[in-house]
Amino acid sequence: MELDLKLLSKEINEILWRNHKTLSTAESCTAGRIASVITAVPGSSNYYKGGLVCYADEVKEGLLKVDANVIADQTPVCEEVVRQMVKGCNDLFKTDYAVAISGYAGPGGPDGGKAGVIVGTIWIAVGCGDTIETMVIEEDNGREKNLSSATKAAILMLRDFLKNHCEGNAE
Repeated sequence: MELDLKLLSKEINEILWRNHKTLSTAESCTAGRIASVITAVPGSSNYYKGGLVCYADEVKEGLLKVDANVIADQTPVCEEVVRQMVKGCNDLFKTDYAVAISGYAGPGGPDGGKAGVIVGTIWIAVGCGDTIETMVIEEDNGREKNLSSATKAAILMLRDFLKNHCEGNAE
């Protein structure tokens, strides 16, 4: 693991531990990479409750309660899906905060670019309650680089979200 990711994970650890808050993850394209970064720091068991690797739409729908109509209309790689994944993840794991990610990492992707979604499109959401922030990455640098950059973006986004929203840690 890259040193900068370890340092970011340590910051996340300190914020959550100090504020007695909990975290969970819902990962589609990254398949547990975000959870791996978060749990690389000793003491993560004090705040990290668990994660769900949810490649299949039926898992997103069944366990995270993502609306099947949204997936059908907008694909599983859209802003609304990752928002619902955050809410569903917090509900499933009974956590204060969650990170969710869904994307087309490559080399293949959606059939014919459905709904304008192309390879390299990755949506990330971080949130608690009704406060959810999202971002999209739309750059295809090959599967491994796409996944690496998405993982780093999610960890940075989580750190920044916690700095701004975690009780007792607003700057």
